[in-house]
Amino acid sequence: MMKLLFTILFQSLFLLSYAQQNLVPYVHPLIGTEKMGHTYPGATVPFGSVQLSPDTDTLSYELNGKYNGEVYKYCAGYKYEDKTIVGFSHTHFSGTGHSDLGDFLIMPTQGALQLNPGVSSNPKTGYRSAFSHTNEVAEAGYYKVKLDDDGILAEMTASNRVGFHQYTFPKSDQSHIILDLTHGIYNYDDKVVWTFVRVVNDTLITGFRQTNGWARTRTVYFALSFSKPFKAYGQKNLDKAQVYRGFWRKFDQTKNFPEIAGKRIRMYFDFDTEAGEKVKLKMALSPVSQENALANMQAEVPHWDFDQTKAKAQADWNRELNKIQIDASENNKVNFYTALYHSFINPTTYMDVNGQYKGLDQNVHSATGFTNYTTFSLWDTYRALHPFFNLIQPGRNNDMVQSMLNHYDQSTLKMLPVWSHYANENWCMSGYHSVSVLADAVIKGVFKGDAQKALDACIATSNHRPYEGIGAYIDKGYVPSASNGTSVSNTLEYAYDDWCIAQLAKKLNRPDVYDTYLKRSQNWQNVFDKSIGFMRPRLADGSFKKEFDVYKTDGQGFIEGNSWNFSFFVPQDPAALIQYMGGPKAFAARLDTLFSMHLPDEFFAETEDITREGIIGGYIHGNEPAHHIAYLYNWTSQPWKTQERVRMILNMQYKPTADGLGGNDDCGQMSAWYMFSSMGFYPVAPGSEDYSLGSPSVKNARLTLENGKTFTIEAINQGDKNMYVQKVLLNGKILTQPVITHSDILKGGTLTFYMSAKPTKK
Repeated sequence: MMKLLFTILFQSLFLLSYAQQNLVPYVHPLIGTEKMGHTYPGATVPFGSVQLSPDTDTLSYELNGKYNGEVYKYCAGYKYEDKTIVGFSHTHFSGTGHSDLGDFLIMPTQGALQLNPGVSSNPKTGYRSAFSHTNEVAEAGYYKVKLDDDGILAEMTASNRVGFHQYTFPKSDQSHIILDLTHGIYNYDDKVVWTFVRVVNDTLITGFRQTNGWARTRTVYFALSFSKPFKAYGQKNLDKAQVYRGFWRKFDQTKNFPEIAGKRIRMYFDFDTEAGEKVKLKMALSPVSQENALANMQAEVPHWDFDQTKAKAQADWNRELNKIQIDASENNKVNFYTALYHSFINPTTYMDVNGQYKGLDQNVHSATGFTNYTTFSLWDTYRALHPFFNLIQPGRNNDMVQSMLNHYDQSTLKMLPVWSHYANENWCMSGYHSVSVLADAVIKGVFKGDAQKALDACIATSNHRPYEGIGAYIDKGYVPSASNGTSVSNTLEYAYDDWCIAQLAKKLNRPDVYDTYLKRSQNWQNVFDKSIGFMRPRLADGSFKKEFDVYKTDGQGFIEGNSWNFSFFVPQDPAALIQYMGGPKAFAARLDTLFSMHLPDEFFAETEDITREGIIGGYIHGNEPAHHIAYLYNWTSQPWKTQERVRMILNMQYKPTADGLGGNDDCGQMSAWYMFSSMGFYPVAPGSEDYSLGSPSVKNARLTLENGKTFTIEAINQGDKNMYVQKVLLNGKILTQPVITHSDILKGGTLTFYMSAKPTKK
């Protein structure tokens, strides 16, 4: 079987020779690192707990007592246009529009010891170093860069829970490893609550750090092992002066002292090195304890063979990426496998090798019979990423659903996750979209647990009256604008989620629940102003808000979008929406206008998640609420326009460059849209078995399913100009509607598109 492990040298951003290492270098780990993508290069394994990557600056979340807008560019820690690297930390988010993490930053240096990071304009003022993309290599499970200021070659790879560093030093009697325990992403002075470090011996230290950020109470434990004994060590405590200092002051804790505690600690470890000598480090993480961190290290990487760990990480990636094999143009191959890579980064494993993890209740639990996951960016990923997992990673998605139900059990509020990570609910974004993920998994036969319990959890979450206007939504059928700044989008998203609950209830033969939630799913009608044909904020007295602009994204009742985009957000019932908008012809004309208008910058200037690069006409692909819109032509008499729009989006919003994404990847959602669409189908309404057909950009795709079946997509007469579909055959039989089902795919077989340069207007 052809290997699909991607190996990219970032020299002019070109692909490596196919012959190198017998690997096919399709993945481009730096796609989306710049502008809005917020992805990162680095070392991780699929869904790995450790995501080891360079961080390129130390901007604070706060500036003069207010939010520092520049920090948004560092959501992933790495910014492609930067010229310096501060160090290599072990936890990152991929493609989010908000951030946290950046735990346990490591930086090798030599020469006079410096324990401050310095500034990017003059890297020699601190321990950071200049670097060049010419000397940077990124592969799946591997990263390498030359640190120019100190002449050190930095390499790293990883297992699930262990980051493995290898640093090649010059000859020096002043070589150092810096461990910065103050560093973080979206950092500020009081973010670190407490740090503890224990120097066990001259090659091993353990400890933990607790932070208060996006995750309010987050504790990460570590074990750090060196391949070579350090000759000396020490620390600098940057804590603010406090009145009570205790009696630890009897000791000189700055040098060679084995037990360290405080809020802002930077440590150093000194070595003598010969020219070309490799000093290796293993950093293991745990959500539970120092003991478990050490056990994770001993279980996953008990040796010091860097190349063996790298080979294992790359074999893990090869195994996962081989689940889909495509034939396409070179750019499309890079885009596709980069998207596949991005989609297999999150959610992340959140348990130790012994099955223990920290729960939402901050107690230690054991995962029995499943892998516990975290990093659920559900406002984004319910749309396509989790449906993609139901096809390609059903076993993992089953475990993810179980993880969400455990979150519910541990919640004092008895709510499913909204946006959760590291045993915390951060309540980011709107809706209760766990119910979409649960319903989709049950309806498609993926979830193997207690489906009735899942439905009960969905019902309880949807009836939590104090949260985000749910009480008013239940009573009035909409969220009044005065009670919530995102009242319209909340109403629309709740209505879709309620439809998912209805479908789940129907599947489980709960007719009373089905009737209740099917009725609730029609609440979108209550915020549709027929007089203007748009969704619009509604006051508590039932009247529509007078001051309103359908183009503006800020202060209009929507989250990260405007009425032009959100007015199409009725994925559960496009046919009814079409009638509200004047019928199929008028609806198609409205879609045409969306894709062809010009949306001036002033209308999204106050929304940092939306930029010009992610906009086509007035359609905002760089943010998720519009991701289904191009497929809505399929509900009119003009499905050929879906084919046209999908191809346009594929070509304009995804490019094999460092700024190749038109928006945040958002933990794989942008990538999942790309993969579905490039294969020719998309889940417009998760919670249904149906996929809406579009226009494939691949020549051929072969999906190896977990049930042992193979499903193949063929595009006959494929080409850049041949974007239109003449006819589609499923296993040799012509499809009369632009729809296939999940069950169709699970049976295996072949979906054949016949492509043309001219639309078929039938």
